[in-house]
Amino acid sequence: MTVMSERVEKGQPAQDRRMEQRQAQVWARLQDVTDPELDESVVDLNFIARADVDSMNRVHIEFRLPTYWCAANFSFLMADDMRRAVAALDWVEGTSVVLGEHMYADKINAGLARGRSFQETFGAEADGDLDDLRQTFLVKAFQRRQVALLNHLIGMGHSPEAIVTLKLAELGCLPVDDDGARDDGARGDGERLVRRYLERRAVVGPAEPDGPAFVDTDGARLKADGLSAYVSRLRRVGVNAEFNGALCRGLLSVRFDLETPFVPRVKGASASAVVQHEV
Repeated sequence: MTVMSERVEKGQPAQDRRMEQRQAQVWARLQDVTDPELDESVVDLNFIARADVDSMNRVHIEFRLPTYWCAANFSFLMADDMRRAVAALDWVEGTSVVLGEHMYADKINAGLARGRSFQETFGAEADGDLDDLRQTFLVKAFQRRQVALLNHLIGMGHSPEAIVTLKLAELGCLPVDDDGARDDGARGDGERLVRRYLERRAVVGPAEPDGPAFVDTDGARLKADGLSAYVSRLRRVGVNAEFNGALCRGLLSVRFDLETPFVPRVKGASASAVVQHEV
């Protein structure tokens, strides 16, 4: 055996481990990308059909949606969020995001491959600004997460007065689970609700430790005497999102064989096209 072949043998496992780690990092980033309307991970919703890293440290993502006619701005927003999330990894040299089986797939994929914005891709057809749409749904996600946490705290016996006077720093230390951490060391449901709420708290105003934990969409502290009515109004946001989430999962499972690798049909752009992102 030559010295060179010995080096290859010894180096290969390390290279494989590095590729596996990078693959895991990509999926972790995609886990944080949400459907804008449902506020659920595109990974958990089974939208991602493929996410691979090649030998040149370029990432190739393919995804599909529950229906052929999902709104173009929603579809582009998710693709753009995937692209941004993965491109933030410091080792990524390029990204390609391809949407398959969709009425606007050709146009969206061509725009993505050229690194264009939604407005540049659709021109006069573009309805509104993508950043405005993103903010609208971040606010809805804030409301949904807030009402879930408020319901939990009220169910735990916390009074409206105690809830509305909480500071953000105090919310992070508040006992929110009857039994604390589970035997397996995982967090309880209350801690998960707090974590998810804090992820969106800054959407509606400064999230300073000494600031109010619970505010409305204008950043105003909630009031104890109106908390019950406020929670009732917000419950409709959660109910609608839960219904839409169940509908999307059902439509996706009927439309696609989720066990078979997905091969998108692309006419307007090559599935291998890679967008080089600027540092």
